[in-house]
Amino acid sequence: MRIAVAGATGNIGTLAVAALAEAGHDVVRISRSLGVDVSTGDGLDAALTGVDAVIDVMNFTATDRDEAVECFGTATRNLLAAEVRAGVRHHVLLSIAGLERVEGNAHYAGKREQERLVAEGPVPWTIVPATQFHDFAAMVTSWTEQDGAATIAPLLVQPIAPADVAAVLAEIATGAARGRYRDVAGPEPQDLVDMARRTNEARGRSVKLVPTWSSLFGPEMAGEVLLPGEGARVMPTTFDEWLAKR
Repeated sequence: MRIAVAGATGNIGTLAVAALAEAGHDVVRISRSLGVDVSTGDGLDAALTGVDAVIDVMNFTATDRDEAVECFGTATRNLLAAEVRAGVRHHVLLSIAGLERVEGNAHYAGKREQERLVAEGPVPWTIVPATQFHDFAAMVTSWTEQDGAATIAPLLVQPIAPADVAAVLAEIATGAARGRYRDVAGPEPQDLVDMARRTNEARGRSVKLVPTWSSLFGPEMAGEVLLPGEGARVMPTTFDEWLAKR
């Protein structure tokens, strides 16, 4: 198959491209750095010529709710419109498990708009909700670290290896549209603060961690809010296994 990956140079995008190529598919990489801008639509029609399916793993960084909704919404509309023109038969969207349970987070608001547009759109679709990735704790502390200390919310998560997420997306893209897929998660719950501590130790870094709720991750994300729902597809790679390879 000829399969396009939107967000191809990002964390999950790079792995999805590799998984598809290894399986023998013709992969089209879509990224602004590669000359295709989904936010404006520039280069999309040419990139999607002859494409059977699209995997959307695009990401936008926005702390303002309206900005996040606008970024995700504009890019998704442009992508879906180009897919219609190209005759794409399957749109696969990577989303977040528990998205509907968190109201105060700007990023989640943008992803909800993205889901809405895909579900109401003209291209047959599959939405794949995944839990946070194994590198999520390190990413959060990189945002907040200052003078050797970093704040981090005490979230309960069930993290998944990025390569496992990419494998699921590549598998689903080669089949028929499934609508909303079941949650995809790693094998065991983890405390985000402990994940950050262990990641720093593995990298030989000394960072003081300050557990606290912040504007990014408020108390509405406490408890089991971020855990996968019933009947989730549990992937095999544990956090310890992933960390040992870093």
